[in-house]
Amino acid sequence: MPVGADLPALGEALTELPLFPLRSVLFPDGLLRLKVFEARYLDLVSACLREGKPFGVVALRSGAEVGAAAGPVEFEAQGTLAELVDVDSAQPGILQVSCRGTQRFEVISTAQQADGLWVAQALSIADDDDTAPTAELIETVRGLAGAMKALRAQGAEPFVEPYRFERAGWVANRWCEILPISLAAKQKLLELQDPLVRLKLVDEYLRGKGVVG
Repeated sequence: MPVGADLPALGEALTELPLFPLRSVLFPDGLLRLKVFEARYLDLVSACLREGKPFGVVALRSGAEVGAAAGPVEFEAQGTLAELVDVDSAQPGILQVSCRGTQRFEVISTAQQADGLWVAQALSIADDDDTAPTAELIETVRGLAGAMKALRAQGAEPFVEPYRFERAGWVANRWCEILPISLAAKQKLLELQDPLVRLKLVDEYLRGKGVVG
């Protein structure tokens, strides 16, 4: 069931933005699949579904994703809005949720509700511009196409259409999602404002590993 979300304008203040801290980094146009069973997040998904609004995904620095007994959590100050794409409630008390990353945001302040849900006051961050990959980065673009083909052969489909191979930011983000790099490294790449710089850093990593020549 596709679900639309109202996206904020550049620099718009996001008030009472519900947060879903995860041990992963969501990039714009990225695909996120969640198995939701904890009450606060079931309520979060229900509210977003009802109101057609996104929620914020932030990467955890410390603490657990779920469980009130897990202790305090610390999460990153920049994250990405997630819009609901599909919600499946085939099992009682469990939702299988698919989301798409949209716009980045910066957390200004946070508060935790009585049910344990974190909410934030945040500001939206500019989308990547449409800068094309430069000539020296073309092999990294081709490498992504090859990686996607290999993943499909294994029955995996980690990306959502439309594919934007002509955009440096889109290519960099897709690589960031599948590369075996640390959560902290992915977060730093997410926060880079220049998509061409992000892609160049990915290119350097791939060349260092012999993935592209």
